[in-house]
Amino acid sequence: MTDPEVQRTPRVGVLAIVGVGLIGGSFAAALRQAGLVDKVLGVGRRPGPLALAKRLGLIDEVATLAQAAAQADLIFLAAPVGAFPALLAGMLPTLSSQAVITDAGSTKVDVVQAAYQSLGDRVAQFIPGHPIAGAERTGPEAADAQLYRGRNVILTPLPENTPQDRHWLTQLWEHCGARVLNMDAAAHDTVLASVSHVPHFLASVFMAQVAAANDADLRLSLAGTGFRDFTRIAAGSPEMWRDIFLANRQAVLAEVAQVRDVLAQAEQALADGDGVKLFDLLERAALARRFWGSRSGLS
Repeated sequence: MTDPEVQRTPRVGVLAIVGVGLIGGSFAAALRQAGLVDKVLGVGRRPGPLALAKRLGLIDEVATLAQAAAQADLIFLAAPVGAFPALLAGMLPTLSSQAVITDAGSTKVDVVQAAYQSLGDRVAQFIPGHPIAGAERTGPEAADAQLYRGRNVILTPLPENTPQDRHWLTQLWEHCGARVLNMDAAAHDTVLASVSHVPHFLASVFMAQVAAANDADLRLSLAGTGFRDFTRIAAGSPEMWRDIFLANRQAVLAEVAQVRDVLAQAEQALADGDGVKLFDLLERAALARRFWGSRSGLS
């Protein structure tokens, strides 16, 4: 094993982005802005977005998965998590022994399982990660070098990962302006089901219900900021969120059941005309949201 005192310089000779959209493009842009990357390769299924990413300066060259695996020092998987098994298996035959692979997947247990199954004894080269940042915008044109500034990035390292590689990846994220946290993969999925996956699930379900109404056009023409804020995340990538919900479905279903219990309490209070119970629930929610907002610096 390498001497723990010998750390890799926080610089990337060749960075490969698999999925050059908001998340992948922003990572490339942030590292380029920090002056920490020499060359960026873009990998994707469709030539149109890759050509746009090159015109925007997010990538220098378009590459195949095999070419990226052979050339890159760091490979960043920013594709839907359902594609990870095939991507990891596809890069294995040409994967450089010096390359580190990481990802932006919103679920981690399934990603870790895919890494072990696809990479086998090369799994030490994969460090699972999840930047908690995003927007309803998608595609290369949404990329923003400032996206990760002040945001949390969770790593769920494997026992096989070297301390040097973990430290190197942590430094790269910190140079993007992010705060790096380490978590167990299962704990990550349980927590993110609550604060990320179920909010998107509920927003999408509500938006679908409104859009299906006979007077949907009238409703939407009168909707204000509250409706816009609540449904904003429903505009995210359907492919990405489908894969997230399916990959983390047990935790999502458990969280939805708890939401349903609280909704039933609120519904009963409303049906009974019980203003005291309804007020208590609303007050608890309001105080929790205000306290969280003041702690997080959000309004």
